[in-house]
Amino acid sequence: MGAAEIRKRGVVAVIRGATPESILSIGSALKAGGVTALEITMETPKASSVIESAASHFGSDVLVGAGTVLDPETARAAIMSGAKFIFSPTVKKETIAMAKRYGVISVPGAFTPTEILTAFEYGADLIKVFPADSVGPGYLKNIAGPLPHIPLMPTGGVDLHNTGDYIRAGAIAVGVGSTLVNTKAELTDQVLYQMTEKAAAFMEEVNKARNTEKFSQVRGG
Repeated sequence: MGAAEIRKRGVVAVIRGATPESILSIGSALKAGGVTALEITMETPKASSVIESAASHFGSDVLVGAGTVLDPETARAAIMSGAKFIFSPTVKKETIAMAKRYGVISVPGAFTPTEILTAFEYGADLIKVFPADSVGPGYLKNIAGPLPHIPLMPTGGVDLHNTGDYIRAGAIAVGVGSTLVNTKAELTDQVLYQMTEKAAAFMEEVNKARNTEKFSQVRGG
């Protein structure tokens, strides 16, 4: 596992405020639309239980991990609950080391070229460029120029309008939050259906952009 596993999934759904019960409905709706990577943020009440519920229910069909992990202790608690990746908003060497110790995917958040390179040198599998909406897709393209060996994933302000632009700029995947999953809404059949439709739309944007990029490379563009 590593960056290739996240790339294969294409979209990581950032889920805040789910419960051990609601995560099963949310995960099923997203999976039906093709989104099979769930980031459960650790400031969520009973976050470890939410991770455990999702990980045991979906198994290998869905990649379940933890987000907003600020320290190695929180990372270990998430991993013991079944998290297969650890996302952080910042770069902390000890948190990256904890993820690698247990063989899970490490994804720290970084912004500047120096932070991105430092995180990668610490052993991160890929780097979450956060907050991406402060700079947009062009920034990723500029970073990928001198640092083409470092896998990047934008998070923050990613929506259906810019997902394709981020992929074409070199992102291996995108992290999508409330645009895709609003846990404050009552999870009616209609809301879950709309979630599935949105998930499918995001996956379509990712795949379309990847195919465009391949076509461009074949043409020598």
